[in-house]
Amino acid sequence: MINKKDFEKRDYIKIRISIIQKEKWKKVCSEKKISLTNLIINSVENRMMDNERKKVLEFIENQDNVFVKIETNINQVAKITNSQKFVSSKDLNYFSERLTEIIVLKEKQNRIFESIYTLLAK
Repeated sequence: MINKKDFEKRDYIKIRISIIQKEKWKKVCSEKKISLTNLIINSVENRMMDNERKKVLEFIENQDNVFVKIETNINQVAKITNSQKFVSSKDLNYFSERLTEIIVLKEKQNRIFESIYTLLAK
């Protein structure tokens, strides 16, 4: 059985590094807006940094917004089509091709998101 106390951060590791190394590490932490502890632990355990995780989540949110806009445009086209009661076969073919492209892109996006979520879980 796993004991929660085993995962509490109550132990310390003291390491010796040069002043130059320390300043480089602090600069990296400052740029990434993470703690030195976070940098070391995530680097040693080969995990994604918190700042990278935030960027990925922002990317996912932006992608979702793009598809929401596309879906809104599709609904507007459908509304116009329904009100006019006529669509040329050329326009219908063009629209159908775009819908097919969107479906393919959405499937690719979902596969990418699955990979990203797997990385985030580590």
